[in-house]
Amino acid sequence: MRRLGTGIGWRPEIADAVERMPGIGWVEVVAENVCPGHLPESLLRLRERGVTVIPHGVSLGLGGADRPDEGRLTALAERAEALGSPLVTEHIAFVRAGGALTVSPPLEAGHLLPVPRTRDALDVLCENVRIAQDALPVPLALENIAALLSWPGEELTEGQFLSELVERTGVRLLIDVANLHTNHVNRGEDPAEALAALPLEAIAYVHVAGGFERDGVWHDSHAHPVPRPVLDILTDLASRTAPPGVLLERDDNFPEPAELERELTLIREAATPCGTGSAGGGAGSAVGRARSVGGGVGLLARPVAGARERVGVAQAAVLSSLVAGTPVPEGFDRARMRVQARALAAKRADVVAKVAPELPVILGTGYRALFLEYARERPMSGGYRRDALDFAGHLLRAGRPEEAGARRELREWWLDRAGAAPRPSGGRLARTARRVLLRHRG
Repeated sequence: MRRLGTGIGWRPEIADAVERMPGIGWVEVVAENVCPGHLPESLLRLRERGVTVIPHGVSLGLGGADRPDEGRLTALAERAEALGSPLVTEHIAFVRAGGALTVSPPLEAGHLLPVPRTRDALDVLCENVRIAQDALPVPLALENIAALLSWPGEELTEGQFLSELVERTGVRLLIDVANLHTNHVNRGEDPAEALAALPLEAIAYVHVAGGFERDGVWHDSHAHPVPRPVLDILTDLASRTAPPGVLLERDDNFPEPAELERELTLIREAATPCGTGSAGGGAGSAVGRARSVGGGVGLLARPVAGARERVGVAQAAVLSSLVAGTPVPEGFDRARMRVQARALAAKRADVVAKVAPELPVILGTGYRALFLEYARERPMSGGYRRDALDFAGHLLRAGRPEEAGARRELREWWLDRAGAAPRPSGGRLARTARRVLLRHRG
């Protein structure tokens, strides 16, 4: 893996600051937030200076039960080519469930959710990774995620799961040390044990980010300073192997550029290699074995049709509980599930407000309460932009908002995007016609 050095997550809010920061050798951009034919001028200038740009996907859901969506894979490949990237990255997570595989309504989480560390889930993930690798023009690296909840009956540790994933597919790893800290607080998992079990030679680069603790739960916010325990985990990793690159993630509540530069300095110091240690030897040989047989897929893969169904049913039950209010599946911590459900609803309201900023303006201070009321009974099924459209249509059919001027303005906004007025009738035919119309318009 090529050396990247120290980088930072590129976001439009800090684009100017990133261009002026000294010592930035590379940046990472959320893949879904850029268009290959209309790249931001800031990214183009960085590329002209020789700064590497890596697209980081958030919507593939490779840990889900379904095969990866061809359209999303094509879009990720196009971004890698447009940016001249040496690799692309995604997450070990599921983001949607239900649908044809489980003969149940399709549901979207709007967030990265943990896959069970079971043999079934690993088999499905390995096949999905192979499909993605075949579709992408550059190598793929996958990130370990933070989680508020644990699956009952898990068969593998984090390190075992990731190590076998690498051995069977040859995929590279994006290790997020902040997520290791999150899982330490929330799930009682020892970061040192996880690092000791990792195939260190498969590491493409490392993420570092901040968060906060509330009521004994660590929230991976990407909106707070990097805490000392996260830097200590980075130092532990650097004592075992020199990571090719380390990147600071910051998605909100952006501080002044000088503060970001101070954090980058702390990260550089924490990541200073103290020797490669012996932990990577065995793991490296495992990676070598996997790559010597074309990623190990042909040798190690097993039929996954039955596993897809079992994983799909389990994930649909969990997601339905989180976003549709169905009963919590047996074995899950009910309190943690409630925390996760509230977090998903809050994030959903926040992101809809960003993708459709007119809605909070039209609805004023009542936006959040109205949206959360809507979200309690109507799970997201088609992404955030469709969610914003459905929310507006729901309000109009209910004769809301009560103020006529605001309702008229909301109706005009809806018409501009949907192309037809929402029917006042709640009849089945009207609902079906509207869904078909929105599908073609969206």
